[in-house]
Amino acid sequence: MSEQRRFCLILDRLRSAHNTGNIFRIAEAVGASEIIACGYTPAPPHPKLEKTAMGTDKLVPCRVFSSAAEAVVQLRKEGYQMILAAEPGSDEDFAWKKSYRFPLAVIMGNEALGVSDDALELCDGKVSLPMAGSKASINVGNAAAAIAYAIIAVTGSTFDKGDRP
Repeated sequence: MSEQRRFCLILDRLRSAHNTGNIFRIAEAVGASEIIACGYTPAPPHPKLEKTAMGTDKLVPCRVFSSAAEAVVQLRKEGYQMILAAEPGSDEDFAWKKSYRFPLAVIMGNEALGVSDDALELCDGKVSLPMAGSKASINVGNAAAAIAYAIIAVTGSTFDKGDRP
């Protein structure tokens, strides 16, 4: 497995098993190596997640950590070169304007609370999507898809799936 293209999604305190299941489908589609569920994020096995994931919860490995900060510390030990928080940011934080280093992880935060402060402090920066509307908010699964595909577009190919099927 080439560590150069490894990509994972860290889910920080997502409440909805449906959103989590949707993100499993996204992770499988782009070739992400794993999903890391943190805090109260639903993780497999979970009936609502399984229904929305449509079998991808059995294809994409999932680890569980008590907090996103704990997950970031562990990924650093595993050699992750860049860990970004999906958060509102400036123009240079837009997903298609960043330079990425692999292995790469992106933290997707709670839709109301964002990425937890302790995890945010450990990140290498932010990655964001432009928000022209007055609410400046989209569904976390939609944001995960847009960011993952933007990273693929910027870097020129899909990710290394790691040890998963």
